[in-house]
Amino acid sequence: MSSELMGLIIAGPLLGGLAAAVWPNHARNIGLLSLLLASICAIALFSHIALTGHEANQLLGGWQAGLAIKLHADALSALMLALTAVAAIAVSIYATRYFGTQQQAARFWPLWLLLVSALNVLFLSADLFNIYVALELLGLSAVALTALGGKRESIKAALRYLLVGLLGSMSYLAGVAILYTALGTLDMQLVSQRISVDVSSALALLLMTGGLLLKTALFPLHFWLPAAHSNAPAPVSAALSALVVKAGFYLVLRLWTEVYPPALTPPGAILVGALGCAAILWGSWQALRAERLKLLAAYSTVAQLGYLFVGLALLVTTPPGEARDVIFGALVLMAITHGLAKSSLFLAIGVVQQHAGHDRVDQLDGTSQSLPATTFALALAGVALIGLPPSGAFLGKWHLLNASMDGGLWPVVLVVAVGSLLAAAYIFRVLGHAFGSTALASRPVNVAAEEWPALGLGLLATVFLGLGSAWLWDLMEVAR
Repeated sequence: MSSELMGLIIAGPLLGGLAAAVWPNHARNIGLLSLLLASICAIALFSHIALTGHEANQLLGGWQAGLAIKLHADALSALMLALTAVAAIAVSIYATRYFGTQQQAARFWPLWLLLVSALNVLFLSADLFNIYVALELLGLSAVALTALGGKRESIKAALRYLLVGLLGSMSYLAGVAILYTALGTLDMQLVSQRISVDVSSALALLLMTGGLLLKTALFPLHFWLPAAHSNAPAPVSAALSALVVKAGFYLVLRLWTEVYPPALTPPGAILVGALGCAAILWGSWQALRAERLKLLAAYSTVAQLGYLFVGLALLVTTPPGEARDVIFGALVLMAITHGLAKSSLFLAIGVVQQHAGHDRVDQLDGTSQSLPATTFALALAGVALIGLPPSGAFLGKWHLLNASMDGGLWPVVLVVAVGSLLAAAYIFRVLGHAFGSTALASRPVNVAAEEWPALGLGLLATVFLGLGSAWLWDLMEVAR
């Protein structure tokens, strides 16, 4: 049963996207139905793996292992599929109001469904070349969605995103080619068994990791992200920040911990950790200085990615054991929390932008009066981004700080503390203006379609992943 679910998770949005392109007048209904089907299947697969602890495999095309397209789902990939499902449903509900005209909907839905399908393929692929194909589909659909704004800035940001994405894909593919030449296989499980410490494996790891870091926008390779995320339509920005960049981090995590353990060296991990620290400080500082809400949120993504890569560096330099397991759990919890919180933040910003006509931070006075649910969603997302209790990010940061102190890595402790203070500064700067006394002029809001998606995601990131994270921690025991 779980094997059939994997096929539906991929085929649902893919066929829905084709149907939405053929029948544009019904694109919205087709999109919602196909995403609902895929999301139900993703949640069912997640529940099956969480309850039984059994992984799922499927060979497509009628071929034997080694020739067939292999799909594989374990606890970590199932968790990423569940995150994609939840965020995609919320974004889709919001998009029904954001893209109000038939022409806008006809452009959005086929691309959006292709992006979700590409994400699902990426999380389920067990072959390094199939991952490359998924990365290409994901990048092209993300670029096209970024350009939907139609403005000059959106087109420029999309073109830069396209060039960066192609460069990252070429680097990744070059590494895949070197691996295939050396090992004769691209199956991730077989590669992990055959890999050895030599020049070819080190070069392949360098090329693949470099391409993925470019797509993930780790500092200083983040130069394309602020423009792309801040100029894209709000539903697209939510997907890019919550899901697309997480896909790159997910692949780096898989490569470093499962495929390449014998080829990793401490200097490489230290370098990535140092870049993560720089990302935290730079991204947080730029977010504090940003004059627009969407630009603030985009730079916040740069900073939050820094925490993930600091955690990754701690993970790969920690010997196997209980301490490493705790770091792994904290890392995954922070990634999921950030995905939900950042999608909530961008959707809430979209509501403000649509109804106030701008997203300038210093002109948000009265937002709490005109858009109370949206303001609450902004606050909930801010709690998670700062890392305050009861959010999942608080638990994740707490364990990362403990691991850093146990290892005597006091500079990392200082960076995390400063980054959290800067995050508090830019979040409270926004909320300070939002609770101003001046009334915000805005048109009526559809609470169910526009405010509830952001509010629901914010509650999941704070209350659910904070107070109710025990089940998730048990699932991560399965993932390890």
